Amino acid sequence: MVIDKQRVVREFMEMVRFPSTSGNERLLADHLMERLRELGLEVTEDDAGRKLGWGTGNVIAHWPATVPGKKTLLFCAHMDHVSPGEHIEPYIQEEVIYAKGSTVLGADDKAGIVPIMEALRVLQEQKLPHVGLEILFTVGEENGLNGVKNLDPALLKADMGYVLDSDGSAGKIVVQAPSQHKIKAVVHGKAAHAGMAPEAGINAIQAAGAAVAQMKSGRIDAETTANIGVFQGGKATNIVPEYVEVFCEARSLNADKLAAQTRHMQETFEQVASSWGARAEVTVENQYETFKLDESSGVVQLALKAAQKIGAVPSLESTGGGSDANFLNRYGIPTAVLGVGMQNVHTTDEFLYIKDLLRSTEYVLAIIQAAAE
Repeated sequence: MVIDKQRVVREFMEMVRFPSTSGNERLLADHLMERLRELGLEVTEDDAGRKLGWGTGNVIAHWPATVPGKKTLLFCAHMDHVSPGEHIEPYIQEEVIYAKGSTVLGADDKAGIVPIMEALRVLQEQKLPHVGLEILFTVGEENGLNGVKNLDPALLKADMGYVLDSDGSAGKIVVQAPSQHKIKAVVHGKAAHAGMAPEAGINAIQAAGAAVAQMKSGRIDAETTANIGVFQGGKATNIVPEYVEVFCEARSLNADKLAAQTRHMQETFEQVASSWGARAEVTVENQYETFKLDESSGVVQLALKAAQKIGAVPSLESTGGGSDANFLNRYGIPTAVLGVGMQNVHTTDEFLYIKDLLRSTEYVLAIIQAAAE
């Protein structure tokens, strides 16, 4: 099979120029749906956009098998990227793609979309046999897996799937990911004039800060992390702040450890605030559930076989990050996450080796061919 390097690179450079921060995927979605229809796939857009109050839903495409009696495969990537992501200007230097200026590159997750699209073209142009294929391009992944979270699972027919959305080169197979809790603490103090009667007030920011200072965060153990992300509160320097919001998270591959860390954070907020004469209201929202795939499962064995076909050294790994695979597994579709070579993601130093872009395309094709055998 021959992969058109120039076409792959050209499409990636074109793709990252689309402004597609979370909630603003409309132009890219239209572009992808047009390209998928040109390839002969049946394409639909679901109502996740309406549920979210956005202008764009998830893009779902189907391509019937040319080899009957085999399992249907799902390939998924997300359309959105993080900020700063407006007016991305990609450029190539020594076979590496970077972004000019002060934006991300958007390889997360255009480095997942482009190999899927090129694999479909190669299958069509070279008339290669293939199993049934289902393509899912999601919205709002970066701000809480919102696209896949609002997807109707009945729209998907695949037996197993692959999400192209991890660092590491082709051959990296993520088989385990954590659950995540979003934790919000609202600390209520008492307002007072900071210059005339500060002793009459109760400083909500100080109370919350004291709680955070006593809290276990960062790397808790090999399976568990926690982070204090955002403080919001206060009105002016001459007012003792009576109200502050603190936004946090906890993640773990182990449900009991996640529950224990979440409980620790909640109780610390409540107890320390009370010791200051303040009051803390803590709410916990489950963002997504963990998944773990056994090495003997069909989806993992197929990925291992395909890696060997292209001469890649496969590795089965766990991750501390969530992805669309968390929900796809919950929906009953065994789904692994594949490395696509993205580097320094979520920073303005993001970059991608062209060789990884081509290797990912080769890997997708190898998985499809291995399934057809």
